[in-house]
Amino acid sequence: MNKSNAQHIPVALERCIELLTPAIEYSLNNSTSTYVVDATLGLGGHTRALLAKFPKLIVIGIDRDENAIAIARENVAPFQDRLLISHTTYDQIDSVLAEHGVTKVAGFLFDLGVSSMQLDDGDRGFAYSHDAPLDMRMDQSSGLTALEILNTYEHGALVRILRNYGEEKFAPRIADFIIKARTEGTLRTTKDLAELVKNAIPAAARRTGGNPAKRTFQALRIEVNQELAILEAAIPAAMRTLDVHGRIVVMSYQSLEDRIVKSFFAEATESMTPRGLPVDLPNSAAKFALVKRGSESASQEEIDSNPRAASMRLRAIERVAA
Repeated sequence: MNKSNAQHIPVALERCIELLTPAIEYSLNNSTSTYVVDATLGLGGHTRALLAKFPKLIVIGIDRDENAIAIARENVAPFQDRLLISHTTYDQIDSVLAEHGVTKVAGFLFDLGVSSMQLDDGDRGFAYSHDAPLDMRMDQSSGLTALEILNTYEHGALVRILRNYGEEKFAPRIADFIIKARTEGTLRTTKDLAELVKNAIPAAARRTGGNPAKRTFQALRIEVNQELAILEAAIPAAMRTLDVHGRIVVMSYQSLEDRIVKSFFAEATESMTPRGLPVDLPNSAAKFALVKRGSESASQEEIDSNPRAASMRLRAIERVAA
């Protein structure tokens, strides 16, 4: 994709800044240096807005997509002296912070899933609406492609991926079709896979729920990029390095991601004091508190201008004790 053609509307931009602002302001007033980690830098929309609002803030941006990083550098060029970028996955928070000599962070921002740029770039293989090689790697410099997975995983492994990551009830039948197609050499592109899934799913089931290939493509993408495993490692790492009064803001776009975030946040905000006691026992009070109970969704106005926001669920947590 040509850098100049990259179009990106950051999801929930104003709300994310609003949620992170109290943590940033507290740190600016009480610390010599204030850091926010944009764990999913993307094209840099959220980071640019944060750096513009807070002239003394330093953002550490993490992304696995080298194309996105290149565009982010251009988009955040006016503030480049306060942006530190690491090309890696966001579960590597500990090593990234160590690399920059940072021990405590005022805020973390996670914008999960595949980016608009990756979806819109037909050559990347994320979208069933474009005929492209079956790649789906967010980092095209390493890892198995979707095609390699489809051509090498055994039937049982394919079923597991489709069920666990795509919640696909026709997983065994789709896996049957995949095995047959790869034996015949007819599974090469996203169009081939989308057509295969369509043929594998009974006609009655294809009439509702949108494109029948959606769940299979999601499942493959998650497996290729190990998205859920990385998220499960990243949230605890962020919590460990979050300073008191610091905040973590997470935007997820499908139920599997949101379930993981919700579970970590619920556990972190639960007191260890037995129920029924009037006060917390020593060292038993929760060290985190929810900024708002439950999740938030985008406004209809934002969804109208940015359809990607329709499935977004936002959660935020604050560290209240050391």
